[in-house]
Amino acid sequence: MKKYVAESFGTFWLVLGGCGSAVLAAGFPELGIGFAGVALAFGLTVLTMAYAIGHISGCHLNPAVSIGLWAGGRFPGNQVAPYITAQVVGGIIGASVLYVIASGAPGFDLAGGFAANGFGEHSPGGYSMTAALLTEVVMTMMFVLVIMGATDKRAPAALAPLAIGLCLTLIHLISIPVTNTSVNPARSTAVAFFAGDWAVSQLWLFWLAPIVGAIIGALIYKYIGSEEQTE
Repeated sequence: MKKYVAESFGTFWLVLGGCGSAVLAAGFPELGIGFAGVALAFGLTVLTMAYAIGHISGCHLNPAVSIGLWAGGRFPGNQVAPYITAQVVGGIIGASVLYVIASGAPGFDLAGGFAANGFGEHSPGGYSMTAALLTEVVMTMMFVLVIMGATDKRAPAALAPLAIGLCLTLIHLISIPVTNTSVNPARSTAVAFFAGDWAVSQLWLFWLAPIVGAIIGALIYKYIGSEEQTE
């Protein structure tokens, strides 16, 4: 149970910190942190929680990561569903806190998207569904590949959170203009719950693509990282 609570708290922090930076700070007149700041914020949430709860739950914070680690032989299948449940619950709580904070400002309007993920007219750059799908698959594939490599017993363990956090930052720097960057179904679900109909109707892509990408990334690393192949 402590592992599941840790995953909830970790995902709570990811959504509050990452999406909060987008909703509260990115567009602030003259002093806004912009895309680069939001990208860094997401990376910092994972980096900080990896050190805080990595030794408790593994700090997945992401259904796609849990599924990918299972596909890569790093995580037991009977814990996948409880982890996903804990992550989604934690994410929704994080989005709820963010909503209460954001709605305290005059002129707050959910029509701004509430950091939800989307494609077509709801993509920051107007990118198509195909572009969004490919982006989310490839970015999640690389994310899980880096996670598996950084946490390999042959890699320096103390540096794993840094590599993973920086990878997520890079992923956001690349893909915020395309989808607002998901690579995480729990993060997408949490804010879609508040953003409204369009975000919910497009949510399928932000579950399907990250999960497919995570499985591909895990299988690639399972092949290239196996000791038989590297000796």
